[in-house]
Amino acid sequence: MTYAETYAAWKADPEAYWMKAAEAIDWVTPPSKALFDENAPLYEWFKDAEVNTCYNAVDRHVDAGRGDQVAIIYDSPVTDTKQKITYSELKTRVASLAGALRARGVEKGDRVIIYMPMVPEALEAMLACSRLGAIHSVVFGGFASNELAVRIDDAQPKAIIAGSCGIEPGRVVHYKPLLDGAIEMAAHKPEFCVIFQREQEVATLIEGRDYDWHDVRDGTEPAECVPVSGDHPAYILYTSGTTGQPKGVVRPTAGHLVALNWTMKNIYDMDPGDVFWAASDVGWVVGHSYICYAPLISGNTTIVFEGKPVGTPDAGTFWRVISEHKVKSFFTAPTAFRAVKRVDPQGEFVKKYDLSSLKIIFLAGERADPDTIQWAEEKFGVPVIDHWWQTETGYTIAGNPMGIERLPVKIGSPTVPMPGYDIQILDDGGHPVADGELGAIAVKLPLPPGTLPTLWNAEDRFRKSYLDTFPGYYETGDAGMKDEDGYLYIMARTDDVINVAGHRLSTGGMEEVLASHPDVAECAVIGVTDQLKGQLPLGFLCLNSGTEKSAEDVCKECVTLVREKIGPVAAFKLACVVERLPKTRSGKILRGTMVSIADGKEFKMPATIDDPAILDEIAEALRRLGYPNG
Repeated sequence: MTYAETYAAWKADPEAYWMKAAEAIDWVTPPSKALFDENAPLYEWFKDAEVNTCYNAVDRHVDAGRGDQVAIIYDSPVTDTKQKITYSELKTRVASLAGALRARGVEKGDRVIIYMPMVPEALEAMLACSRLGAIHSVVFGGFASNELAVRIDDAQPKAIIAGSCGIEPGRVVHYKPLLDGAIEMAAHKPEFCVIFQREQEVATLIEGRDYDWHDVRDGTEPAECVPVSGDHPAYILYTSGTTGQPKGVVRPTAGHLVALNWTMKNIYDMDPGDVFWAASDVGWVVGHSYICYAPLISGNTTIVFEGKPVGTPDAGTFWRVISEHKVKSFFTAPTAFRAVKRVDPQGEFVKKYDLSSLKIIFLAGERADPDTIQWAEEKFGVPVIDHWWQTETGYTIAGNPMGIERLPVKIGSPTVPMPGYDIQILDDGGHPVADGELGAIAVKLPLPPGTLPTLWNAEDRFRKSYLDTFPGYYETGDAGMKDEDGYLYIMARTDDVINVAGHRLSTGGMEEVLASHPDVAECAVIGVTDQLKGQLPLGFLCLNSGTEKSAEDVCKECVTLVREKIGPVAAFKLACVVERLPKTRSGKILRGTMVSIADGKEFKMPATIDDPAILDEIAEALRRLGYPNG
């Protein structure tokens, strides 16, 4: 079937479509129907089924005679470690840890916080929880104590599983003191902690509360898989909220299994046994969906990589991993490619490796600028596919379904809606706008299986955040447009659409133009307050290494470029060169924080910021431009 036929089949009978997809899952009790809409606009999928995630991700492949296949490849250039774990070995390890947790009282419905670096044991901890029907909440390793404490108080975990440390280029991140500090701050106290001791730093254990990862199993029996109902939460994943209080996105078990399994073939074109690599972190949704669960559910080999795109040891580390482990589909964030491109603009490192196994590159996590896509296409000679989704959805909203049909790529567009998503572009009143017009991107309810049914212990906040603005729709918080072919363009977060003298303009559109300048490696545009025009765009530019032009000349050329491509209406006159941009650890640029600095407003230091010192550099650059003004 073509994409058009597939999408039409879903639209004609969504329930039949998803019931068919559900046949690929091994159920304890199959669902009687797909959609449960009694509590609309709160919808649930496969609610009356019984199933176990860990069984579908691990045991069933062993039972099918594929236990000798490699499930996880661990590649850690920062510790110079490589390891392969088969499905049979993974089953033994996970069942053993689950048994140890069960022996200490962890049962179905209990929460367990996981605070781990990028090691296979992080996946084992997630799978051990799902084996028992416990609800895990992974917190990005190295998060500050106060942020971890907030999550402890919200999730109220019975146990916490943590690493002794994380390894960054040139430094060890001490996890255990951060964990101890968080438990001290939190009103809720876990009953016990399990600590995975790494040889780079052996942490001090607190007697009676902390157990060593290996010792905790002594005298315990391996655990079998515990069936849970289809609507049982598989996990809680906290995403930053505008109020400073994080939002606990809930992932329902049955829909999660069906949807993720569907994506591996239909979107990523993966067959059982193929090697898949998502270069992300288990602390983010990409790590949950595409390092841990989806590849294992569909019987692939997944890669756990502990390193950076550059500096561990060089700008060729990604290509080494792809070559060495025969990666077929590679998924990363555009910011990773921009980091590599900045250091190695000619792609000299690419030429050093045999990349014949690589068939497709996928980008997500932020807007993929055309310059980055074209660079990657030129260097690798494979399709470079931008696709768009969110923590809340857990998988692709709009993409190019490579396992169904490779659609023509339009640079700047993540292509078209996937089955399950009826995407509309709405004006402020909730009315659809014409093709080519900028508006709020919303998805007609119900959302498909596996997407968030609510927020953890915060249904009112869920309604307010996602459902109330446009009744009958899920509000994505992104702004964009559709063209006459139905291709979607994500232009900015709704907050990043700026109003210049009454004209609604996308900062993303300006960034696209700036990124096309040959000397610009990376850029960001924000809207700063202006007395006359309401807002004015201001551009921050990071230059390629080896650029011979002066910063002043590049800024002038960029101003001219925006004027030529977008027009005088953009009123783009301000640009400055900075060494780096403030980002979250997952690579998203902190535009809102930059706006607050420019407008002289107080702001809360983002918990996910990669390096707080960068904000001082941004503030200095803004001061030189006269901001905050007046």
